[in-house]
Amino acid sequence: MHIASSSSGRFPSASSVSRIRNALLRHYDRHRRDLPWRGESDPYRIWISEIMLQQTRVVTVVDRYHDFIRSFPDVHALARAPVARVYEAWAGLGYYGRARNLHAAARAIVRAHRGWLPTTYAELTTLPGIGPYTAGAVASIAFGEAVPALDGNAIRVLSRLVASADASGSAAAVRQLSASAIALVRGTRPGDLNQSLMDLGASICTPRQPKCGVCPVRRWCAGFASGQPTRFPAACPSRRTKPILAVVFAWLEDSHGVWLERRPSEGLWAGQWQLPGAEGPRARARLAERLDVSLEARRLARIEHELTHRQVRATVFEATSPWRVRSRNGFRRFERPLSAPVSALARRTIQTVLAARSDP
Repeated sequence: MHIASSSSGRFPSASSVSRIRNALLRHYDRHRRDLPWRGESDPYRIWISEIMLQQTRVVTVVDRYHDFIRSFPDVHALARAPVARVYEAWAGLGYYGRARNLHAAARAIVRAHRGWLPTTYAELTTLPGIGPYTAGAVASIAFGEAVPALDGNAIRVLSRLVASADASGSAAAVRQLSASAIALVRGTRPGDLNQSLMDLGASICTPRQPKCGVCPVRRWCAGFASGQPTRFPAACPSRRTKPILAVVFAWLEDSHGVWLERRPSEGLWAGQWQLPGAEGPRARARLAERLDVSLEARRLARIEHELTHRQVRATVFEATSPWRVRSRNGFRRFERPLSAPVSALARRTIQTVLAARSDP
């Protein structure tokens, strides 16, 4: 593995590196988070957990990890499954391109690697959906390769250790801190070392109120010595206001349930079930025409929903004319629509409408 480095972002001596490593591992052994995939030896399960953890809160993954493993207990089961079933199992985790890449990677593993997950950082990065962080995490945790795994928590810990002011998560920060990360991970238990940095950043070296008094590496921390550890790393430059995406949904309900529509396999909410909808200019008129229904003027609900790169404003209208959904591919009626594998936006939307309709 080759990672560029600079003259800054280095620990002062090899002896300091050794002491920091030992302190991190001792703390990890005593205080590591109790997570379902911790202590797991199956590379497949470690890979699944790391893909789930990409841009998703740990508490959300904890709730979903075992269900996904029960549905797809090994890479062969995942590769054999229709991608639509993988999308359904992924419902609520967000960033549905991960589910598509996970399925594609499983098929590549079966096809090109006889069902065995590649064992090195370099090979792992050739699979769909696996970037530098995920490859480092899987290679170090599952296979003991001495490579770093720089997530946001680890970057923050290292930034404070060496008082690096580069913006958190920026390319400059990753380049600057890579030398320190490589120095730390060399030695025994590289996977545990990487996880110790992640845990430290999640529980002690937090963004706004770090608990420096109980930090196991405080004595070597240049950020702590400065008296202002929260200066490191610098905050990312403020982002522009998110663009607004207008979405219109149709509420089609009869005595047997509510009709939902499966989203396309590409794009937002890929492969998930939602209320039939349309996006962008003239969405309401286009939706009424596509469904061959009339949407009454009074709306049932309006939802504000934030995505990573945009702000969604969704409005739900009730269809008042008869419809012929039965003949349309991709539609299905659910007696209990919240039991369907729906996106977070769809769940909020359905909950809001049901609550409004039951309110006397």
